[in-house]
Amino acid sequence: METDSNIAEKVKNTGRRLPKSGRWWKAVRKERSSAIIKVKPLKSSWERKMKEKADSINVKKLQNEIREKLEAAKAAKIERRKEQEKRKEENARKAEIVQVIRNTSKIKRLKKKQLRFIEKRDTNSL
Repeated sequence: METDSNIAEKVKNTGRRLPKSGRWWKAVRKERSSAIIKVKPLKSSWERKMKEKADSINVKKLQNEIREKLEAAKAAKIERRKEQEKRKEENARKAEIVQVIRNTSKIKRLKKKQLRFIEKRDTNSL
């Protein structure tokens, strides 16, 4: 922080008094803000704004189309995979060697390990 004597000295060198606000580092305005010449190119025209808006809308549409294509491709891939799994399961069922147990009392005589391999099936569908 600068001391009061340094501030007073700087103000004296500039040839003006200490401002009421105490902000001695602020520059003094030399002209009114209404007199300042505003640069025309900084403002964009209505046509240009509308063109940029249309361009951004087109870009968003394109992005949505690409996103939808990717989602559709992903969904098709998932569907194809499910169909493959289903077909594989059906083929495995068809290829199984099935032995029908007509006498259910045999089940009681089976050991634990043999009981694990027994599955109920509808043999009519095969």
